[in-house]
Amino acid sequence: MSTEPRLAEVTEPGPEQQASPGTDQAVKETLEDYTLRFAPRSYRRWTPMVVATTALGGIAYMADFSIGAGIGLAHGTGNALLAILVAALVIFVTGFPLAYYGARYNIDLDLITRGSGFGYFGSVLTSVIFASFTFIFFALEGSIMAQGLKLGLGLPLWLGYLVSTLMVIPLVIYGMSALSKLQVWTTPIWLLLMVAPLVYLVATDPGTVDRFLAYAGTDGEGGVNTAAVLLGAGVCLSLIAQIGEQIDYLRFMPPKTEANKRAWWTAVVMAGPGWVVLGALKQAIGVFLAVYILAEVGPTAAPEPIQQFKGAFDAMMPSWLVLPLAVVLVVISQIKINVTNAYSGSLAWTNSFTRVTGRYPGRMVFVLVNLAFALALMEADMFSFLNSILGFYSNCAIAWVVTVATDIGVNKYLLKLSPHAPEFRRGMLYAVNPVGVVAFVAASGLSIAMYFHALGDTLQPYSPVAAAVIAFALTPLMAVATRGKYYLRRTDDGIAEPILDADGNPSGATYECHVCRQQFERPDVAACLTHDAVVCSLCLSTDKVGDHVLPAAPAAT
Repeated sequence: MSTEPRLAEVTEPGPEQQASPGTDQAVKETLEDYTLRFAPRSYRRWTPMVVATTALGGIAYMADFSIGAGIGLAHGTGNALLAILVAALVIFVTGFPLAYYGARYNIDLDLITRGSGFGYFGSVLTSVIFASFTFIFFALEGSIMAQGLKLGLGLPLWLGYLVSTLMVIPLVIYGMSALSKLQVWTTPIWLLLMVAPLVYLVATDPGTVDRFLAYAGTDGEGGVNTAAVLLGAGVCLSLIAQIGEQIDYLRFMPPKTEANKRAWWTAVVMAGPGWVVLGALKQAIGVFLAVYILAEVGPTAAPEPIQQFKGAFDAMMPSWLVLPLAVVLVVISQIKINVTNAYSGSLAWTNSFTRVTGRYPGRMVFVLVNLAFALALMEADMFSFLNSILGFYSNCAIAWVVTVATDIGVNKYLLKLSPHAPEFRRGMLYAVNPVGVVAFVAASGLSIAMYFHALGDTLQPYSPVAAAVIAFALTPLMAVATRGKYYLRRTDDGIAEPILDADGNPSGATYECHVCRQQFERPDVAACLTHDAVVCSLCLSTDKVGDHVLPAAPAAT
């Protein structure tokens, strides 16, 4: 048996065990959003459908219309639709295990990544990838809103970029509670404004469908081409990291029980991997609207959603109402997604910074950092080279998501080399697990080299395929080669009570952290090395000298 102390209950902390100022600040600022840790049962009071609606509200972005239009105009409708379908299938399959783990164990994608092949510090790599995703897409949505404000109100683009950035800050401050209200109340308006013009155009002018299907793209060939499909799919696959933003909401799902299991599964599938169904439809609609307005506005403006919906509204309503409605649609969409981008990006940056430095400067600092990056991209006119940015970025995102999804699906469930329940606490994990880190670095590195023609022009379109295949193959190979020994630094956290309840949900039993003196639920605490008490994962993250971190140990015998 293990000779280390096991705690049946929390002991009273001694007078010398005081929280540091940084820890106090971290606790106060994460009571709402649980930036660095498990989302406790006591906070998760929403029904599955409210959580799903909130999560789906975040995908109301207009970028899909631009992405679909760009692919369709370049490669033709047939190639674009196939590219969209291929990407959607990959995103759904890889997103399912990640969404399930986020909802079942109430942790975000960074915490899932830590215990799924990357290790405590290894997942900093992927946190930076995810943070980059949020500011790239914030910049894209902000650019689209600035285009709308310029067309509707005459604001210069630089001022529109600034307005679209600053207006989301008040909403992001209040975290999940404010975001859930915003998404629930604005979603019906957004759906009506998006769907109505499309239905009207198809019903009143069926010829628009024929012209859409026959559009051959700028090369004029019109036939299906494998390279064109894969190039288009690579751009669409840049959205694969969107599952991280979905999980930032899904981690607030209530416990799964016999009574709610149908609603629970429906919400997880719909708001987890199911987001891509609506995303793919929007991309296809983007191709349709771009072809519809192409003759009027030209190929440069056709990918702009404000132009697409202005043209669609123009066919169904008085001219005085067209521009205001188009601007309202763009503004609502931008707010709905960019509060999510700013929120999720701040979580990712905070996670990385706190682990590396042991300091927590406050989540709002990283909201501003993320927005600064996004504003810089907007002012650099990223919209004009959108597909190049997304095509490059997709290689990193694919390598990451496929690695984690493979670790869950293959290494945990088939090979059983990766621990079934995710672990994220410092002291329980090795700093770096070569399984995920090697698979991710090899897959992203080689696919990026292919993307930049380092392996020849013929292979360049296949870079997203290479990222997925290499990550899928190397993840189990590395687990077998290392025999799974680098997943857990220790298997015993020094607390007698099980971490999961009888239904397999994270236990709701509460303990007091002897450092910050706050109450935390069972999955979020571990025994302290130097005191007969427990420490929360947040205080473990900010413990610079490791006084409270349990030592490495083999499995208890």
